[in-house]
Amino acid sequence: MEENKNRPEVRTDGLTDAEVAQSRIKHGENMLTPPVRVSLWRLYIDKYNDPIIKILLVAAGVSLGLAFVEGNFAETAGIFLAVFLATTVGFCFERDAARKFDVLTAMGEEEPVKVVRGGRVTEIARRDVVVGDVVIIETGDEVPADGVLFEATDLQIDESALTGELIAYKSTDGVDDGAYPSDVVLRSTMVMAGTGRMTVTAVGDGTEIGHVAGSSTELTAVKTPLNMQLDRLASLISKIGTGVATSALVIFLVHDILTNPLWHTDDYIGMTGVALRYFMMAVTLIVMAVPEGLPMAVTLALALNMRRMLKSNNLVRKLHACETMGAVTVICTDKTGTLTQNRMQVAEMVSGCDECGSTQSQVMQGKLPIAIAANTTAELNDGQGIGNPTEAALLLWLEGNGEDYRMLREEARVVERLPFSTERKYMATLCDVGGERWLFVKGAPEIVMGHCAMTDGGRKEMTARLTAYQNKAMRTLAFACKRTDTVDISGMTFQGIAAISDPLRKEVPDAVRSCREAGIDVKIITGDTAATALEIARQIGVADADGFPVDGRDASPGRDDEGLRIDITGPEFAALSDAEAYERVKEIKVMSRARPTDKMRFVEMLQKRGEVVAVTGDGTNDSPALNHAHVGLSLGSGTSVAKNASDMTLLDDSFNSIVKAVQWGRSLYRNIQRFVFFQLVVNVTALLLVLGGSIIGTELPLTIPQMLWVNLIMDTFAAMALASLPPESDVMNERPRSRGEFIISKSMGRAILIIGILFFIVMSAMLYYFENVAGVSAEELTVFFTVFVMLQWWNLFNAKAWGTCGSAFRGFTADRGLLLVLAIVFVGQWLIVTFGGTMFRTVPLSADTWIMIMAGTSPVMLIGEVLRMICSKRAAAV
Repeated sequence: MEENKNRPEVRTDGLTDAEVAQSRIKHGENMLTPPVRVSLWRLYIDKYNDPIIKILLVAAGVSLGLAFVEGNFAETAGIFLAVFLATTVGFCFERDAARKFDVLTAMGEEEPVKVVRGGRVTEIARRDVVVGDVVIIETGDEVPADGVLFEATDLQIDESALTGELIAYKSTDGVDDGAYPSDVVLRSTMVMAGTGRMTVTAVGDGTEIGHVAGSSTELTAVKTPLNMQLDRLASLISKIGTGVATSALVIFLVHDILTNPLWHTDDYIGMTGVALRYFMMAVTLIVMAVPEGLPMAVTLALALNMRRMLKSNNLVRKLHACETMGAVTVICTDKTGTLTQNRMQVAEMVSGCDECGSTQSQVMQGKLPIAIAANTTAELNDGQGIGNPTEAALLLWLEGNGEDYRMLREEARVVERLPFSTERKYMATLCDVGGERWLFVKGAPEIVMGHCAMTDGGRKEMTARLTAYQNKAMRTLAFACKRTDTVDISGMTFQGIAAISDPLRKEVPDAVRSCREAGIDVKIITGDTAATALEIARQIGVADADGFPVDGRDASPGRDDEGLRIDITGPEFAALSDAEAYERVKEIKVMSRARPTDKMRFVEMLQKRGEVVAVTGDGTNDSPALNHAHVGLSLGSGTSVAKNASDMTLLDDSFNSIVKAVQWGRSLYRNIQRFVFFQLVVNVTALLLVLGGSIIGTELPLTIPQMLWVNLIMDTFAAMALASLPPESDVMNERPRSRGEFIISKSMGRAILIIGILFFIVMSAMLYYFENVAGVSAEELTVFFTVFVMLQWWNLFNAKAWGTCGSAFRGFTADRGLLLVLAIVFVGQWLIVTFGGTMFRTVPLSADTWIMIMAGTSPVMLIGEVLRMICSKRAAAV
C-alpha cells in the first residue's frame, strides 16, 4: 500500500452533510452540460434536404408559376400541403425518439458510487458526488469525477478516453511522467486493476472531460444488419420505380404529342403545362415507389422497443441489439447473479481441521476473523453489502458471530495488497498485526491449498468437504496465512474454508426451457468449479440428474452422443487445438474455471460455426467476451467496464429478462416484415395501374395530391400502426432466423405479387367500367380514389396478422396504435372526400355509397381471415 505523506492532511472520514451541501452550492452538481443542440427549426429545415422532397419542391415551384398564369392554385396547394405533412410527421417522430434516447442516456448519471461520508462508507448516485468527497474506486469502476489519490494499491487506469493511453499506472507519489501526474485520476476513465481512495477536486464541467465535452460526447449511429437489408431492398424498389416512372413519362408524353392538337399550335404555355403534369406524375410515381418510410418504420420500431424493453428490465445501449436478439442461437451465461439470486450467505465455515499438521492450529484459527476483515475491500452499510457480494457475505458472517470488522481492520495496518484476479484466483494482503507482520490469503481452494503445508489426511478431509459443498452448487473459498515480510504465498498455513450459497432464481428453469423450445442453446460459462457448474446445469435443465444433456441419453454421464464430455474446464479448453475446439464447442454445455481468454475463444469458435451468440457478464474480466459477442448482455450490478463493453444491460440481472429480449427481438423483425408486406402491396398496385394506363393511353386516374395522401398512409401511418404492435408469445415456438435471411421470404413475395395484381385487376375493371359504360365524372373518380384507399385500409388487417395463423382480431383491443391509425385513415379519407374539393378532385359521397365501398372492399380482410382459419386448423392437425 502506498500512502502519500507529502500532501496536506486528508479527510479520510469524508464530508459531513452540511459540508456536502456547501460544496454543491459552490461547485455545482457532477453533471456534464450537454453539447449545444442544433435548433429545432434547423432540424426541421434539414428534413427538406431529402432528394425526393427537393424534386417535389421544384415541381411545386413550377406548378405555382403556371397557377399564376391559369389562376388555379388548388393542385399546387395540395402538393405543398403533402410535402409539409411528410416532412413534419417524420420530424416529430425523430424528435420523440431523440427525447427517449436522452432519458436513457441520463440514467448513466444514476450509477452508484462508493464514498465515505461522516466516517461511514455509503453509495450515492454519480451526479451527487461533490468536491471534497472521498471516493473509493475498485477494479471495474468508472471514475466519477476528477481527484487526487491518497491511497493506491496496484492501481491501473484506462485513460484512453482522454489521452489514448490504454493503461496508466497510478500511485500517490505524484510523479509527472505521463499526460497527467501519477496521483491524478480523471472522470470517465476506467479502473482496470487495483483499488484506491481519492479526494474529489473537480466535478461536472470543471473536470477534464467536461472541458472537451462537445467532442467527447458525440454519438455515432450504428448501421444494423436489418438496416443494411432494408437499404438493399429500398435500392432495388427505387430502381424499379424509377424505371416505371420514366417509361410512363415517355409513353404518356409521346401519346399526347401524337394525339393532342395542342402540340401543333403556338400555345407554348399550354404545352409546358401538359409536360409539367406528366413530369409531376413521374415524380409522384417515384415518391410512391421509393420506400422512404422503411427507415422511419425501423427507427420507430427500435425506439418503441427500447422503451418497452426498459420496462422489462432491459436497458438497450446499442440499437442493433434490439434486432439481433431475435436471431440469437446460443446464449452463453454466467452463473452468479444471472442464474442465481446473487444473495451470497455463508452456509458453513470450517475453521482448521483435525489433521492439518499445524503446530499453531489454535493461533491460526484465532487469526481467521482478522484475516477476513483485513483481506477484503467490501463494506457494510446498515446490513447491506457494498462491493463484492462474496466478500460482503464474509463480513456479514463476522457480524453474525459477534465480530466488528471495522475494529478488526483498525488492528491490522495494511502494508501491501495483491488484488484478486481471474488469472491468480486469489487475493493477498500483508498487514502489521500486534507488532508482527502477517500475510493473509484467500481464494480458490485448489490454489490456496496447493500453497499450504498439509498432511495427506488433512488435504483428503478438506477435499471431501469441498466436493460435498460444490455438489450442492455452493461457492467455496479457502483461507491461509503466515508470518512474513513479503507477499510470498509459498509455505502457507491452512486456516479453513467457507461454503457460500447463492440460491437459484425461481424463474430460471422455465426460462431455460423456453429458450430450448425456441431453438436456442444455453451454455454455462463460469469461474466456479466443475461440480458446482454441473449441479447448476442440472437444476436449470441444461443437464439431467445423471449429468446427461437434456436432449438425449448418452454413452455415459456428462458425455454427449459421441462419448465426449458435455462439460470442460477452462485450462482443458485452452489445451485444445483450434480444430478440436471448433468441433467441441457445439456440444459443450458447461465450462467451469473459465478465464477471460477461454470465454472469448469459446464465443469466437461458436461464431465461426455460424452461431449468433449472446453473452452475459458482470465483471471487467468479461468485457472481451461481451465485446466480441453478437449481443453482449451486462448485469445491472456489474462493473462500468462490463456495461460499456455490452450492448444491453439486464437491470434486474435475471436470465428471464434475456428470454423477454429474444421475444422482443423476434417480434420486432416480424413487425417490420409486416410493414414491408403492406407497403409493397400498395407499391405494386400503384405502379401496375400507372404502367397499364400508360400502355392503353388512359388518363392518370389519381391526382398528385391523392397519390401523396396514399403515400402518407402507407409510409407514416402504417409505420405507426405496425411498429407499435406488442410482442407475441408464439414467436418463441419458431426456430431462430438466419442473419443472412432476406427480409422478403418466398411466401411473402408471392403474397405481395398476388394481392397487388388482384388489386390492379379490380381497379382496372372499375376504370374500364367508368370510361366505357357509366361515364367518367367527378363522383366516379372520387369513388375510384376511395376504393383504392379502402383496399389498403382492409389490407392493414392482413398485415397485422402476417406471419401467424391467428385472426387479425386476436388481441385487437390491445393494439391501440393500430386502432388509432385505422381511425385516422378512415376519418382522413372522409374529410378529403367531403371537403377536398378542387384540391383533391373529390366530391362528397352519400352514406349509401360509403356503405357500398366498405362492403365491396371488405373481402380483402374476410378472405384473409378464411385463409388464416384454414392455416390454424392444419397446424392443429399436425
